[in-house]
Amino acid sequence: MLFSVDHGNSAMKTPNFVFPSGLADYPIRPPVDTDVLEYGGKYWTLSGQRISYMRDKTKDDRYFVLTLFAIAKELQRQDAISPMVETDLAVGLPPEHYALRTRFAEYFKRGTVNFVFNGTPVCLVIRHVMVYPQAYAAVVPQASRLKEIPRAFIVDIGGFTTDVMLLRNAAPDLQFCRSLEMGVIPMSNDIIGRVSALYDMKIEDDHIADVIQGRATILPQEVREMIFTTVRSYACGILDKLRELQVDLRANPAIFIGGGSILFRTFIEESPLVAQADFVPDPKANAIGYGLLATAQLRRMTPQAYGGEFIAEG
Repeated sequence: MLFSVDHGNSAMKTPNFVFPSGLADYPIRPPVDTDVLEYGGKYWTLSGQRISYMRDKTKDDRYFVLTLFAIAKELQRQDAISPMVETDLAVGLPPEHYALRTRFAEYFKRGTVNFVFNGTPVCLVIRHVMVYPQAYAAVVPQASRLKEIPRAFIVDIGGFTTDVMLLRNAAPDLQFCRSLEMGVIPMSNDIIGRVSALYDMKIEDDHIADVIQGRATILPQEVREMIFTTVRSYACGILDKLRELQVDLRANPAIFIGGGSILFRTFIEESPLVAQADFVPDPKANAIGYGLLATAQLRRMTPQAYGGEFIAEG
């Protein structure tokens, strides 16, 4: 079986699921009516409180446990949870960190992994771990169209970073990768702090998204205006920083991906710094792309065992 997982700072994504990159652990089974995973002598549940930003996600086991949750959810969806599961894993790294792909792959190569999901024991045998460039994977379904474009930038605005990759006729140019530590989470934390200081009011990320995306909200008008103004300023700041890094979106078309791109879409489209922008709205796009790339690679490796079937496909 093939599983593809996108390890975001804000959320974990598979071709069929999106859930927060947050965990809580307990020494004994917690009395909760939710998914519980037993691994490494602890009981784990998913939490809405995301893990603090980790530039190196291999420092501890938390992102590995999140990966087990991702695999378990896909198995549960397919009604395929069984005592023995043999799998290949497709994951990704930001283009600027792609040189660390061997280390990232080794993080997941643990041979036979035993865990219990919602009371069912699972013996997971991880055969191959394939690592692909984040952002590029998200546009793999558009490869045939992009081959006609000599130069285009992919801009991935995520939780903590904005990553940029240059495409030349649909092929990634890994010599031109840029990364800014400017994502949605630092902006949201700043807005939450300002609202607390100025209006003595506690808001969360969802309140900010509601205001920007025009959904119903009971927030006072002055709070809404402050949120809107701050998000506009932040979006413009990202575009200004990209231009400083020689990413000129007035001369080259851009494809925006990631949750931040959707949040900033109105401001990006109206900016004089962007001449032509396409958007990939599906937050699961990278995970789907990893699966497509891995399927092609596995066909070349074992064409009979992988006769065109992509197990984790949505």
